[in-house]
Amino acid sequence: MPRSTVQTSAPDSGLNPNAGRLSTANVLAGDILASLSLEQKVAMLHQHAPAVPELGLESFHTGAEAAHGVAWLGPATVFPQPVGMAATWDADLIERLGEATGRELRGKKAEDSSVGLNVWAPVVNPLRHPLWGRNEEGFSEDPHLTAELAGAYCRGLKGQDPHTWLTVPTLKHFLGYNNEFDRNVSSSNLSPRVLHEYELPAYRSPIEAGVAGAVMLSYNLVNGRPAHVSDLVQSQLRQWRNGDALAVVSDAGAPGSLFRAEKYFNDGPAAYAAALQAGVDSFTDDGDNPAPSIAYLTEALEQGLINESDVDRAVLRLLTLRARTGEFTNNPYASIGAEEICAAAHVQLAREAAARSVVLLRNDADAGLLPLGGTPGTIAVIGSLGARVLTDWYSGTLQNAVSIADGLGRRYSGTAGANVVTEEGVDVVALRSVRTGGYLGGAAGAVLTATAAAPGMAESFTLKDWGAGEVTLQSMLTGKFVTDPGDGYLRAEANRVGGWVVQETFRLDYAADGTAALQHVGTGKWLRIESGTNSAALVLDAATAERFVLRTLKSGHEAARKAAAEAHTAVVVVGNDPHLGGRETLDRSTLELPLAEQELVRVVREANPRTILLIVSSYPYALGTLADTPAIVWTSHGGQELGSGVADVLSGDIEPSGRLAQTWFARDADLPDILDYDIITSRSTYVYSRAEPLFPLGHGLTYSDVKYQSIALREMPGGGTTGADVAELTVEVRNEGTRPAFELVQVYASAPGHRFEFPRRLLVGHQRVAIPAGGTATATIAVPLDRLATYSVVEERMLVEPGIYQLLAGASAENLPLALALDVPGTSGAWRPTGQWFRAVNFDTCSNLALVPETRLHGTAIAPADAARPAWAIYRGWSVSGGTEDFELRVVVCSPSDNAGGKISVQVPRTADTWKTVGSASVPKGFSGELRVRLEGGTGATEYLGGVETLRLTLQGAVTVSTVQLR
Repeated sequence: MPRSTVQTSAPDSGLNPNAGRLSTANVLAGDILASLSLEQKVAMLHQHAPAVPELGLESFHTGAEAAHGVAWLGPATVFPQPVGMAATWDADLIERLGEATGRELRGKKAEDSSVGLNVWAPVVNPLRHPLWGRNEEGFSEDPHLTAELAGAYCRGLKGQDPHTWLTVPTLKHFLGYNNEFDRNVSSSNLSPRVLHEYELPAYRSPIEAGVAGAVMLSYNLVNGRPAHVSDLVQSQLRQWRNGDALAVVSDAGAPGSLFRAEKYFNDGPAAYAAALQAGVDSFTDDGDNPAPSIAYLTEALEQGLINESDVDRAVLRLLTLRARTGEFTNNPYASIGAEEICAAAHVQLAREAAARSVVLLRNDADAGLLPLGGTPGTIAVIGSLGARVLTDWYSGTLQNAVSIADGLGRRYSGTAGANVVTEEGVDVVALRSVRTGGYLGGAAGAVLTATAAAPGMAESFTLKDWGAGEVTLQSMLTGKFVTDPGDGYLRAEANRVGGWVVQETFRLDYAADGTAALQHVGTGKWLRIESGTNSAALVLDAATAERFVLRTLKSGHEAARKAAAEAHTAVVVVGNDPHLGGRETLDRSTLELPLAEQELVRVVREANPRTILLIVSSYPYALGTLADTPAIVWTSHGGQELGSGVADVLSGDIEPSGRLAQTWFARDADLPDILDYDIITSRSTYVYSRAEPLFPLGHGLTYSDVKYQSIALREMPGGGTTGADVAELTVEVRNEGTRPAFELVQVYASAPGHRFEFPRRLLVGHQRVAIPAGGTATATIAVPLDRLATYSVVEERMLVEPGIYQLLAGASAENLPLALALDVPGTSGAWRPTGQWFRAVNFDTCSNLALVPETRLHGTAIAPADAARPAWAIYRGWSVSGGTEDFELRVVVCSPSDNAGGKISVQVPRTADTWKTVGSASVPKGFSGELRVRLEGGTGATEYLGGVETLRLTLQGAVTVSTVQLR
């Protein structure tokens, strides 16, 4: 492969491009702060800050939800979910979505002055694990792509005025948050490399670009310390460009969790004081009731846990946030009114985004299914998701929603020979009470009863299996879902499945005789038909649950088979309801498509080989044997214009251009435990995983045939092939098909000979190019050399190691036909010197190791994750030249005073992955302090690694170590 050499230099720290506007807002905020009493300032630290009439200050609250359009404030344009936005890989489009959202929020504020302009979006947690319940809210598993696309959304939310922000975006959730299971009490182990290479970049780029004005902290603990008192706020966030002015807000209920669920503090005053000093500026607790928070902070002041200067710093940042929106000055956005809400231009933008986010995963040319073209014949849209548009917890209220069936129907309306038919493919059932003999049913709004002698429309329900044992019952009479409205009696009156705790799902508990009891999932109670009234009531005692015979009135599979067989083409639509199976508070248990959805696809495929599998989901699936379906398409829940966008792409009116922003793994076994955040050791995400994926990061097809021709380093003005910090590549691609193509050219890096563990694949650049049929195009991609950096655990900073890097170009992380070797000169990072203390957490690799607080509020130490098993950390790269007969390893033990003691031993490597113990020491019960481990002679470094020693520190029992020194 071609090989080139580049020069590197230290990055320019740069100047803050927002310094002028920040200082103006800061001065305004400072003037107001000086006029506030201490009592008034403390009151401003709660999410719901009161008005101060004598200063002309209105009441204010942080947090308007706007993940993909304005949410929770009534009708608004609903755009694709963030994971769908990210599938566009188009920062300019996403910026426009952000600006439209910001303008609609301004429109809402024009209607209601209490609407806040601090936006709690976007989510920038990298999508580390696809089973995370909130997968739909994130952008990508790659942190830098997340930063680019979420930063674009922030830029749009911020607006174009050079002095006043349209809204103030909030990055969430800092830090290491990718699990819902035990999210309030679980700890995310973030080693220094994982922290700096994977977790922090998604936050740093938008903050330093000046497009984010706030950060929300996460519910979980990080390295054993609650995120709301993490020392990383001060040591990282506040140290970045623009970081000092960031308003840091708590997540809802998290301050109280510090002394309740987490029990990290004894009481509210101590917890609130620690959070304030750690960097929290705004406390979201107890809903809209600020009294408890004010009481805790006031008591903390009285106890001397905090002082007025601590309060002032936080209030100044909150007032600065408000000043940025123009609240205290002439507001250039004052003319925005309610006309922006659901504006025609925003609806058209929603359609564009829906189309651009559609990903063509598979398209067998021999089958000739896609595009559908101008005369497709009869199209059968099969599956309950084909006829409806679903929303998630953070969606706005849909207006004029277009389903997939609607979209295709409109596209082919009036086309000779074209016809779109719809079939949900779900059973219609009636439920007869064994005890009363009556069928369950009821009129609109009425309590269900089991009195009918025979099933009519009021006693007929569609039975939809959503997987994991959850089903919904939807009345054929009212079209509404059976729900518990809160009084313990069932009615068919819910328009959709939804709510923080879903009330519209049930579990069927079958007995050996074939009868079933119904358990209401939301309450855990059982359906019982009351004596006398025959009303459907919920009761606690499963033993008294009513038994029902389920009678199938219509077979969903038979109806699906018939519709598919009679159509020229079948489009079977499967996926998830965003409120079920995986969502906030609930992780998924498997990648598998629900069995009921799998069977529906099989039924349709058997009836019609011309079957298109269309997946509408918040997350990736493993498809098993269904992966050979000749045409497979994915879209997220694409907002109100979902159907229009899908129809645009399926018909061929718009060329498919979406690409996956996260890997679709083929099986559950390819994933680590969801609580294992060490992507290096667990070899997870596309960065380190060696598993063959179902569909890799960046995957997505066109309707044409694109070939990759060549790759080269571009010559820069004045000679040479690179600038000081950028390598510019040219990649030539050719379209050998008969349709135009929009190809996303991607560049990845690898470094097989790297001194440390370098990613197997690392996305370093991308560009979309338009290629006419039969034509060629050249993508010019600038690769910042600092993207090749890894975190030095010796120097505690990001460094680009000199050496040969491979730059690989292609259509996805696994389809990279072009390669170029890049020779990066320079000086290698330092080796570990003897005689100097370093942090024990700065190991190279480990096993059974937990990262824990060194002290309650500062520092990170190491300890066995399971004290019953040995734990070890390996430290490579000691700069020693002789034997170890004169050496000893000193460690600082910082175990809790009530520890049971244990043992520390030191090993050196031998052949075939074996180790030799060269020193050990017992750790007495309750010991804390410096411990010296004498290393025996005859085990010199030259015997093993030619003068560069590797040591393994093994901990047994209740031993916590903060620092290490070899001397």
